[in-house]
Amino acid sequence: METNYGTLSETINALRKEGYTLDFNLKEDCMVCHKNEHQLLADEFEIDAVFRFDGNTDPDDEAIVYAISSTKHQAKGILVNGYGVYNDDFSSALIEKLRNHGL
Repeated sequence: METNYGTLSETINALRKEGYTLDFNLKEDCMVCHKNEHQLLADEFEIDAVFRFDGNTDPDDEAIVYAISSTKHQAKGILVNGYGVYNDDFSSALIEKLRNHGL
């Protein structure tokens, strides 16, 4: 896996070609993929790579892309997360895992 693919969209496209085809979203105590109903707890996935994008002119362009895999669920996917979304609505284990890799 490369360390820099360029832009946010180029990175997402490259990761998809490498098999990270699912789209993950954060839920209160897990990550969820609505396509196949996987719900991954903090101890059920690994963060394979992290890509950080800083918006030079627009703060809305700031994001972190996580390449996520789970051997338990035989799943690989991407979590795209804006800065500053960490709050009390998410479990501490989930937030800690993401913070240790991305912030």
